[in-house]
Amino acid sequence: MSPGTGAALRMLAASVDAKAVAEIGTGTGVSGIHLLHGMRPDGVLTTVDPEPEHQQFARQAFRACGFASNRARFIPGRALDVLPRLADAGYDLVFCDGDRLEFLDYLAESLRLLRPGGLVVFEGVFANGRTVDSGPQPTEVIRIRELLRAVRESQELVPSLLPVGDGLLCAVKR
Repeated sequence: MSPGTGAALRMLAASVDAKAVAEIGTGTGVSGIHLLHGMRPDGVLTTVDPEPEHQQFARQAFRACGFASNRARFIPGRALDVLPRLADAGYDLVFCDGDRLEFLDYLAESLRLLRPGGLVVFEGVFANGRTVDSGPQPTEVIRIRELLRAVRESQELVPSLLPVGDGLLCAVKR
């Protein structure tokens, strides 16, 4: 994640006064650290990843940054298996950085998870510039294009595409 993307995540979390954030794709915790810095001091990050090792790295990174252990909830598993168990309208922000082939499914789950005025954010929507290239593209790029179209056409969302890092697609739920 680029520094600009991290700064944007921090600002987005602060802009919705985030107390509850769901993150799809824990990774090594870099995005989670930025989100936690932007969240309210009593906020909790719920982060989902199929790799328990990733979550262990993130747990150590959060601790090294001084975050109390109760600021993050780690749930191992596939996002599409875990997300249905999370509370309807219980989140201020959903950050999606998981399997790009599942982005449209993440969008559907995010709309259920978000409170009105909440924000969904997708990372990597430029796909290293491939989303605007003409010609045949891999399935991942086709899925990202479908996501971009769905968000743009949704009456339930107010979208914006931020040109930081590899592209952040942001949308506020009406």
